[in-house]
Amino acid sequence: MPVSTTPTSDRQADIAPQPCLSRGFAAWLGVLSVATAIGAGQLVAGLLSPASGPFLAVGDATIRIAPQWLVEFAKSSFGTADKAVLLAGMAVVIAAIAVLAGLASRRRPAPGVAVVVALGAIGLLAVLAAPTFAALDLAAPAVSLAAGVIVFRRLHEMGMQVVDAPTPAAGVSRRRVLISTSAVLGTGALAAAGLGSWLGRDVATSRASVTQVLDTATLAERAPAIPPSAAFPADGTPEFVTANADFYRIDTALRVPALAAEGWSLRIHGMVDNEVTLSYQDLLARPLLERTITMLCVSNPVGGDLISTSNFIGVDLREILLEAGVRPGAEQVLSTSSDGWTCGTPVDVLLEPDRGALLAIGMNGEPLPAEHGFPVRMVVPGLYGYVSATKWV
Repeated sequence: MPVSTTPTSDRQADIAPQPCLSRGFAAWLGVLSVATAIGAGQLVAGLLSPASGPFLAVGDATIRIAPQWLVEFAKSSFGTADKAVLLAGMAVVIAAIAVLAGLASRRRPAPGVAVVVALGAIGLLAVLAAPTFAALDLAAPAVSLAAGVIVFRRLHEMGMQVVDAPTPAAGVSRRRVLISTSAVLGTGALAAAGLGSWLGRDVATSRASVTQVLDTATLAERAPAIPPSAAFPADGTPEFVTANADFYRIDTALRVPALAAEGWSLRIHGMVDNEVTLSYQDLLARPLLERTITMLCVSNPVGGDLISTSNFIGVDLREILLEAGVRPGAEQVLSTSSDGWTCGTPVDVLLEPDRGALLAIGMNGEPLPAEHGFPVRMVVPGLYGYVSATKWV
């Protein structure tokens, strides 16, 4: 490992140069420490509370506080890739800060440790400020911060031991240990981040159980057959009903919420005569309706692709609201996503007899895909999604 020394002034010529880490290793030290912190935090989040990963929590906080003009710029410039662009931009900025932290710590670890602590504090604050914060969410950012500080201090200590090795042979031996340790930490950080992300997204078992239910369910209402003249695929138009894999996706979720149908519940309260709490089984016990509904994003330009049609399966939302007894004067139904996103839907629209609003559990004969709101979402024909189509409701 190359090292460098800082020359002394003429007045300090009799003092030995103070050893310091090479620039390359110092930069790598900063990046590796921060990467380990992010990986450890993501792993703990996947095990305990998927929404508490500090990296994604900072991204979610950025979306919440971003001015509207910036949000619209991102949508118009990057379309459905806006989330990937945000995460990539965050990664570049964090990597640059990590490099600077390492370079500032070539002689002593204090500056880099301070930067790692500051980054950890930002992640902690982002988790604390999340709309769905719970006490358990503190575990991931706390582990992330601790892992970053410990790794930075330990690698810095090992690097200085290489610099201060009494003999070339000792220096080579310590350098090998340091290289091996760095490789293990780097691989571990990537593996932890990947495993944490995977743990936080697995809803396959729950969706499989719902698939069996839908395969055997008797629908109280079926969508009418689509006339052959509704689309012209031979001339290059898409099919009238959009395949689930091609259905457009617009939302603010950087991490697709992973909710099991078995633990899902919905509470309708506020200006109602009868507060209603529904489980997933309660929905399945109601008449299941299939309706062909076209959804259009308010950001869709003329000729754009942010429009899709699906045969949604669900229960009639109007009937549920009537059972709850919406009181006179109530103007909006405020629906909340599991990740904290909210929207207001006009009550008078939802109560229209022929509107056909659903609490949907299926699309095109299968359970809702995770990215489209599994296990339950709202679908209101004729309204833009930002005022009606709450996913993961």
